[in-house]
Parts: sequence; structure tokens; C-alpha cells
Amino acid sequence: MRGRDSVDVLSALLPAGRVVTDPSIIEGYRRDRARDAKVGSPRAVVRPTCTSEVQTIVRWAGRHGVPVIPRGAGTGLSGGASAVDGCVMLALEHMRSVHIDPDTRVAVVGPGALNGEVKRAAAAQGLWYPPDPSSFETSSIGGNVATNAGGLCCVKYGVTGDYVLGLEVVLADGTAVRLGGPRIKDAAGFSLTRMFVGSEGCLGVITEVTLRLLPAQAPASTLVAAFPDLVSAADAVLAITARLRPSVLELMDRTSVNAVEDKLGMGLDRGAGALLLVRSDAPGAAAAAEIEAVGEICAGHGATEVHTTDDPDEGEALAVARRMVLPAFEQRGDLLLEDVGVPLPALPALVEGIEAIAAEYGLTIALVAHAGDGNTHPMIVYDAGDPDCAARAALAFDAVMDLALSLDGTITGEHGVGRLKRAWLPAYLGPEVLALNRRIKSALDPQGILNPGSMLEG
Repeated sequence: MRGRDSVDVLSALLPAGRVVTDPSIIEGYRRDRARDAKVGSPRAVVRPTCTSEVQTIVRWAGRHGVPVIPRGAGTGLSGGASAVDGCVMLALEHMRSVHIDPDTRVAVVGPGALNGEVKRAAAAQGLWYPPDPSSFETSSIGGNVATNAGGLCCVKYGVTGDYVLGLEVVLADGTAVRLGGPRIKDAAGFSLTRMFVGSEGCLGVITEVTLRLLPAQAPASTLVAAFPDLVSAADAVLAITARLRPSVLELMDRTSVNAVEDKLGMGLDRGAGALLLVRSDAPGAAAAAEIEAVGEICAGHGATEVHTTDDPDEGEALAVARRMVLPAFEQRGDLLLEDVGVPLPALPALVEGIEAIAAEYGLTIALVAHAGDGNTHPMIVYDAGDPDCAARAALAFDAVMDLALSLDGTITGEHGVGRLKRAWLPAYLGPEVLALNRRIKSALDPQGILNPGSMLEG
């Protein structure tokens, strides 16, 4: 059945308006935030509102051999929601229900609900949903689960997968299954819920998520420390984590600081080689004491300035500065964004190596990091219209990935493999584990219709 005919069949199976074929609308769904240059052309965008509609779409796709690309809010940074030719983009943005159960301390939400919406709904009940990617106001819970997203609080509170208690998932044959549920402990059967966390839409389509919530976070104390260079800041990170467990431990290099200062004009120290942003939410007076200890450690590792505050608005403003790094650089040119992580003792070697790669290829590589857990985000700034510059950027991207692997690191800490990093997955996993991944994919999606080309090579 030809593309137009098959889409007409799908339209007839769903309520009016669910299937969109207007090219001007489709264009806005072809890419995620990674801006994948090899993106394909979908035949349609489909916007379901419930699990049964997702089942109908997936069953239709299976009958006609049509690729299905699940898509949340489109904020992904690895090309995991890039279109392939002839696919349907399964946009879950209208499935945005949020229900908070304060008795069990769980949230039951649709995959299109935004992280920030869940946070606010939980806060209204005196509860807290900790995972906080920098895009928390615009990224969806379904996308967060699909990539096992992290964020600033990960150093103390963990990543998205640590809060997923249950899922509803539509499999490649259209079957809807419920995994886990609103229980803190559940050891029955294989850990299938966890298997779908971070699966990037390759094993099934997430249509509902049950999330664990915590009591409201205590007021935080905040510290910003300026260092003459990146390596001394990284050394300070190791000293801090050896003694303490702050709720936020972030690093920004000079290039990132200046980009944010250009955008926000906050009075950040433009001359610093690196800044550390540290927060403590320890109860009562312990937060101030912890921040004081962090300040002493920073001073002992060469910090040229240490500023502390207990004012929540000032502390949040400093956190916003860290979150604004990516938007600041998106205005400066084309970006290749990395997401490499290493064991904490290797952090100084990683940041020093990235600086050397930038010099070798004559490029700006800005560096920010969730330093407390070793997850860094090097951002290669280049001109895609300049073939020589683009070629050097690609080589630098390769070099950073290879550097991370040489330090026993990972090719992605929280953004997912997607299409941009899949070439490095075999080297990271090794042949046996890669084969196991392929066996799982083949068992759950024998036709290969779910997000083909993401994570695993075809």
C-alpha cells in the first residue's frame, strides 16, 4: 500500500485531527534539539490522546511496515527523535495528565507531561520530584524516561530511572502492558520496568509513568567558587565528594561563564578559569555548615573567590545561570554537544584532555559538567557552512568520545545514544553485550519498526 493510501487508512481508524499531513506542520516535528543533519522526511505526524489510540497506530504501522518514531517535547540532544524517510512521528504531547497521590507519594502522569508540570503539581501537595534536567520546564516525562535523563540534583538524588516505579508500554505488536506500580518494593519477575527506562523508544512506546515522590526539599544554601583553571576546579570536586554529598555540584568553564554573562548580565566573574556551583539542602543549620566546609575545600584548592548565600532567590538565580549555558551557545553558532562521563577520579584528566583537543583542532569547546557525578557536557562550537571547520569539529567530537572511553568512561551519561552517538556503542558495550542488546530488540520488535536507527545500527 502506497504512503498516501496507508495514511488515509490510519486517519480513518482514529478520531479526526489526530493524523497531520500538512508539510509545514510536519517540518516542526522532524528533529529534536540535536538538529541531526541526516534527518529524514516523515509521511505524517500522529498525535494520540490515550493508550488505545497508540495501540491503533502501532498495529497499523506493523501491518504496513511503517517506522514509528516516538517523540515527546523534542528537547532531546542525541538525535533520538530524528525522523527517518517514510516514518510516522508519534507525538505524545497531548497525553499530559498528572495525578498526585499524597498517600502513596507517587505521581501517575502521561508521557507528554512536562517535568516542570510534575514538579509544580507535587509541590502543591508538599512533595518533590527531584530529577531536574536543565530543560525541565520544556522536556517531557516520557522523553526523560526514554533517555534516563539526569540533571543538577543527580549527585545526591539520582536520575530519572531511580524514580520510575511503573510504566504502561505499548509493544511493537500493539499489546499494552503494565509494569511495576505504586509500590516501593517489588521483586516479582524480571526487572522489566527498568529495561524500558533509557530504551529510547526502541522497545516500546511509553504511555503512562508512575513516579516516586519525596517530601519537599529543605531550603538550600549555595556557594559559587572561582578558580584560575579547570583542573584546579576538578581537583576541588574530588576533595568535596570525598567528604561531603552536596545536592548540586556543577562546573562551568571560562567560555561558558562568558556566554551566560553575555546573555544574562548577572555579574559572573568573566576572568575565572572555572566556576563551581555548589548547593546543600541538608536539614536545618547543617546546610550552612556543609557549604562552609565546601568553601574551605575550595580555598584550599586555589579558589580565587568564594561567595555563599542562604537567600533562596539568589541561589536559584545562580542555578539558572548554569541552566542557561546551552541556550546561550545555541545563539553563537552550530553545536556538537557531547555527554561523556567518567569515574570521578578521572575528571581532572578528562577536562585537561578536552582542553588539549580544543587546541589541537583550533576550535572552541565549552565545558559544563554535573561535576559531582563525573558527567560532562563539552560543546563544540563551529560553522557548519565552512567545510574545513565542520570536518575539524567532527574529528574533535570523535577525539572527545575516544578520550572518555580511554578513561573507562561512558559515551552518554544522560542524553541517550540516539543517532549521533550510535557509532561508538559497539566500542563501549563490547561484542557480547551489543549482541545481547540486539537480541532484546529483535525479540520485542521483530519487524524493527520502533525508532529504527536510534541507538543500534540497522
